[in-house]
Amino acid sequence: MPAIEFIVVGAGIAGLRAALELSDAGHGGILLLTKGELADSATRFAQGGIAVAVGEDDSVALHEQDTLIAGDGLSRPEAARILTEEGPAAVAALFRWGAAFDRTAGALDLAREGAHSRSRVLHAHGDSTGREIADTLLRQAAARANIQIQPLLRVSSLLWDTAAGRVSGIECRHASTGEVVRSQARAVLLATGGLGQVYRDTTNPAVATGDGPALAGRAGAVLADMEFVQFHPTALAAPGAPRFLLSEALRGEGAILLNPAGERFMPAYDFRAELAPRDIVARAIVAEIRRSAAGPDAACFLDATALGAQELEGRFPRIVATLRQFGWDLGRQPVPVRPAAHYMMGGVWTDLNGRTSLPGLFAAGEAACTGVHGANRLASNSLLEGLVFGARAARAMAAESAAAPTHGEAIAPTGGVLPRPELQRRMAETAAVIRDGISLRAWLQELAAAPEPASAAGNLEDRNLTLVATAIVRAALAREESRGAHFRSDFPRPDPALAGCHSFQRLGHPVTFSAAWDQHGSLPV
Repeated sequence: MPAIEFIVVGAGIAGLRAALELSDAGHGGILLLTKGELADSATRFAQGGIAVAVGEDDSVALHEQDTLIAGDGLSRPEAARILTEEGPAAVAALFRWGAAFDRTAGALDLAREGAHSRSRVLHAHGDSTGREIADTLLRQAAARANIQIQPLLRVSSLLWDTAAGRVSGIECRHASTGEVVRSQARAVLLATGGLGQVYRDTTNPAVATGDGPALAGRAGAVLADMEFVQFHPTALAAPGAPRFLLSEALRGEGAILLNPAGERFMPAYDFRAELAPRDIVARAIVAEIRRSAAGPDAACFLDATALGAQELEGRFPRIVATLRQFGWDLGRQPVPVRPAAHYMMGGVWTDLNGRTSLPGLFAAGEAACTGVHGANRLASNSLLEGLVFGARAARAMAAESAAAPTHGEAIAPTGGVLPRPELQRRMAETAAVIRDGISLRAWLQELAAAPEPASAAGNLEDRNLTLVATAIVRAALAREESRGAHFRSDFPRPDPALAGCHSFQRLGHPVTFSAAWDQHGSLPV
């Protein structure tokens, strides 16, 4: 294995695609690491598919338009254009590498999901698209001699070279042994995924603890649009069962939503009914639960019985099998559902090539914020984002002229930490689907008073969760309007003065708003 030139933190779709791009460009050692096992990434759990404009009645322009509409006026047009224009070639690479997407009579099956104007979502094995893509990319990475794959390495801090004024590597702890490992490189990419574990109900895997934004934030990087957390409307809400996601594709095929009284309700909320954007459907479900006065643990129901048991078995085999494990038969009875934290539109600020506000540090995928999703991500755009922007970040990393550094000091974790159950409960109460200023302000004061842990090395994930929770609440309190996934009951309409304005924050500085993506508002950078 040649000496390490580049470090990629995270082995989901963005990290794997970046590592492959660096490898194909003929670069030396590439260290690809993940804090868990290689099968733990959110990519493997993705059911809904990957959206790309390849249908005869579709076009890049229509996909771009749908992305911008779903983003509720906040998606960056340049980023949306790149995502949709480069998407077909990015997916074509998966075909070349052996990914098997579903076909009928040789033609690709294209499904339609909420807020899409065309059927453009590719699936693999029905509802195992993420697993097929992850396995394809992992096979490719494992076959490259210049990619070193290291599971069970948890990044505790970034290294900072003061003389060079740049990020110069990472400090890790082995998850099993506790051994401290330091690695230096020309550039570091954070592809650590999401932060769903900051909430009590989430579809995210256990590893989704906001590590990328927390690491970057401690180092002084700019975070953007942290108030925008997407809640998937239909997560299983059965007692004793995990918050297993029931794919939007079910509603795309004709499943309907029923309130606790068994009545269909979505047509009263939006002309697109069950195919409305996720933020609208999630708020409607919460409103119906509250209106029913059935209690905080009540649920609405997803009724897919009209699709037929045989059709569901063939189209959604993993969902059907998983529900049966917990006593629910999707083909014969409505299934209880409730919104759950699913995707972070915000994250570490980057330009269109993955560069953060800190030299030597890059980010891609859900940990990053290019502005492409705006206030609300279009369904099935996340896997495409990982492919497109993971590759772009790798090309920008390779263009870095800096030599591999020889020095770097660890940026020690700082700040308080709250016990995870308490943090998750309070985030669910104050900063979830529906928010208000009084609750947010009181919760922010509690977060600010969180005690320092006894050990600087201990409670790292909970410390990261406390940091990103604080960033979410600060941004949600500052944005006094409702837009996309951010809904304030005390400011229920969009503020024209904030149209097109993104939020930017650094630790120790106030949240600012600006429509100029590359200027970070008034923040010192």
